[in-house]
Amino acid sequence: MSSERPTTVVLFGATGDLSRRKLLPGLLHLFKTGLLRELRVVGTSLDEHTTDSFRDLAKDAVHEFGDDDSDTEAWPEFAKLLYWAPGDEGPEGLRKAVEEAESTFDDASNTCRLHYLSVPPKAALPVVHQLRDADLVERSRIIMEKPFGTDLASAIDLNAQLHEVFEEEQIFRIDHFLGKEAAQNILAFRFANGLFEPIWHRHHIDHVQIDVPEELGLAQRASFYEATGAYRDMVVTHLFQVLAFAAMEPPTNLDPAAISEEKNKVFRSMLPIEPHDVVRGQYVGYRDLDGVDPASDTETFVALKCYIDNWRWAGVPFYLRTGKRMAEGARIISIAFKEPPRSMFPERSGVGDHGPDHLTFDLADQSRMSLSFYGKRPGPGMHLDKLSMQFAMHDTGWAGSVLEAYERLIHDAARGDRTLFTSAEGIERLWEISTPILENPPVVRPYSPGSWGPNQIHQLVAPFTWRLPFERSWRDPNATGA
Repeated sequence: MSSERPTTVVLFGATGDLSRRKLLPGLLHLFKTGLLRELRVVGTSLDEHTTDSFRDLAKDAVHEFGDDDSDTEAWPEFAKLLYWAPGDEGPEGLRKAVEEAESTFDDASNTCRLHYLSVPPKAALPVVHQLRDADLVERSRIIMEKPFGTDLASAIDLNAQLHEVFEEEQIFRIDHFLGKEAAQNILAFRFANGLFEPIWHRHHIDHVQIDVPEELGLAQRASFYEATGAYRDMVVTHLFQVLAFAAMEPPTNLDPAAISEEKNKVFRSMLPIEPHDVVRGQYVGYRDLDGVDPASDTETFVALKCYIDNWRWAGVPFYLRTGKRMAEGARIISIAFKEPPRSMFPERSGVGDHGPDHLTFDLADQSRMSLSFYGKRPGPGMHLDKLSMQFAMHDTGWAGSVLEAYERLIHDAARGDRTLFTSAEGIERLWEISTPILENPPVVRPYSPGSWGPNQIHQLVAPFTWRLPFERSWRDPNATGA
């Protein structure tokens, strides 16, 4: 569907942190750039507001968290598009506010309604039922935040209840990792270049690492995290989705259904996650937080090894790691290529001293890629050094076209493009392969804040080593002499 179709965004949890930091500034940016020009926003939450006070809240949010100063120039026009539905008025009040907002469209009958559920997991189904009771299901799509269940049984139950109200094609389970330029660049890099696709399999790739350490702790989310943990919070809903992009077979085309099917094929081919291939950790001091059991065994860190049992990837280990209060924040995918079967270079030439060649995708806000390899050091004799080629999005003239992850995903959902969203089939399969680790989790090991996790992570990845921390930093193209 064209993004020109009039769109009403009903924002549940409109006064919350995600809305203030990402959603309201993102909607302003989409409006200002013309990607969602025919837009109305109806906010609602349990907080007491009026349309005027909601507009004041939104104004403060876009000024504090908006990235583009030029966006604020469009604020006076955008502010007129904001409406408020009092939460205590129930379905009737919600319906009334949506009808009021849509009455300003030239053709309200052609409106696409996009319901964004920026609410706690326990509130998701009540919101869905409220939309049903308000008769706001027709011409509607819902965007849901993680987690999508906590195990296989709960995921199946959640999907069944959702499908009582919405068709699967109307449900958009959001993963902001896949909304980043770098994540989508994996598809372009693999399938648009004859240089890399022929070697993208077990004959040439030794192993793959997906590493998402975080510096932040859990002071504000401890009670939520205590019932969730790093595996449920990050691995199932984020890291496995990124893995699918890196491992999928070429789709027949870029149609969302074709890409979704190839992702699901990856999930179907994954072997169950065994407890002996998982390291769980908890940072020292987590148990002292409010809302945390003093004897908690909830993991704030997890590293694991998994396999995709198909012809392309049989025998190739995929290593995933994520955790809170770690040495630095990063989001990388690193592809380690196999070394030549035999070396003709003399001893102490340097070949192999710095590990295998790597192709690295940085999924942080600045989209970057690097390819490391060995080259001869200038001078007499045969001495080799590790070299690298790097590409950064801000090196190009396209950087101004980059959308923030939430902006891209909202725009895709408004257009009905499901490419970057997770299906019910996919999420249920991921909970299925997770059953062994959820039913028999290994012991939680302590690690110091500011570290890279428990020491057992090195045994997990042996005989390889973790790509992070990098031995050399990303180059700065603006640095003197760069």
